[in-house]
Amino acid sequence: MSNALGRHVLAELYGCSFDVLNDRAKVEAIMVNAALEAGAEVREVVFHKFSPQGVSGVVVISESHLAIHTWPELGYAAVDVFTCGDRVNPWDACNYLTEQFRAGNMSATEIKRGLMENAKEAVNL
Repeated sequence: MSNALGRHVLAELYGCSFDVLNDRAKVEAIMVNAALEAGAEVREVVFHKFSPQGVSGVVVISESHLAIHTWPELGYAAVDVFTCGDRVNPWDACNYLTEQFRAGNMSATEIKRGLMENAKEAVNL
């Protein structure tokens, strides 16, 4: 992981199942299982169902967090998976979510967080 403290994957899931994305209990279970599939340790879970549709939630893990907001009417979910350390792979969680939400397409970007060489440069300014 070089000198980064964490890896943050921002994922866009398209073509997902309306019925899954609009069900708070299903979204919550899938997100918790995604964290476990990636090898994370789940600490706290908070999810909310919107009216007329949509779910937002976060799974706090010892290694950071997984968060989601769904637009069931568009078959779209915005997900972020942030993991610290080398033990948990955020891509394992993203791949699990893509499968479980029945996404037709997933695009994602990984950002290295806490690049310590940048912090050292900033301190020296």
